[in-house]
Parts: sequence; C-alpha cells; structure tokens
Amino acid sequence: MSISRVLKWISGILELGLALPIIGGSIVIFSGYSALGFMFVLHLVTVILSVRNQEPAYGSLFGIVTSLLAWIPVVGWLLHLIAGILCIITAIKKSPRYNYPPNQF
Repeated sequence: MSISRVLKWISGILELGLALPIIGGSIVIFSGYSALGFMFVLHLVTVILSVRNQEPAYGSLFGIVTSLLAWIPVVGWLLHLIAGILCIITAIKKSPRYNYPPNQF
C-alpha cells in the first residue's frame, strides 16, 4: 500500500470525525480553526503524492476546498462529510498498473 493511500485513509477518517455535528464543530472552534489548517496541509501532501503515484486525487482536492470553506457552520458539516467519503473511496481504489508494451523479440 502506498503512502498516499495511507494518507487518504487517515484524512478520510479525520474528515468523517470532523463531520460529527457537535464534536467536529467543537474540535474546529476550540483548536482556533487550526484543525482546518492541519487538514489543508494533509490534503495538499496527499494530492502531491497521489499525482506522483498516478492515483486519483479528487477526494483530497475536495478536502482542500473543504478546509477553506468549513468555517461556515452547516456548509462545513456537509463538506466534511463529502470529503471524508470521497477520500475513503479514493483510498479503496487500486492504483493503476503500469502497462509496458510487450517485447517484440
């Protein structure tokens, strides 16, 4: 399993944790919104590694948007929920195999 897939699992679980209505909102507010900054960096690193490994990165890209807009109360809850689901879906997907042309000898 690649590091990017592990980071997708971690970010997906953390996003779903932040999607819990009272608990997630409390974590964001009591951390002084630094939890959103942490998630932004985590998603950014995951996107870079995913692109490098030629894996899907749409979950983490949506997570970056979520980190920027999640300070809005109800919108933040919905965005965290969607980002968490998308990150886990991309973590489940297998990375593409490299198809080299067959030898012609």
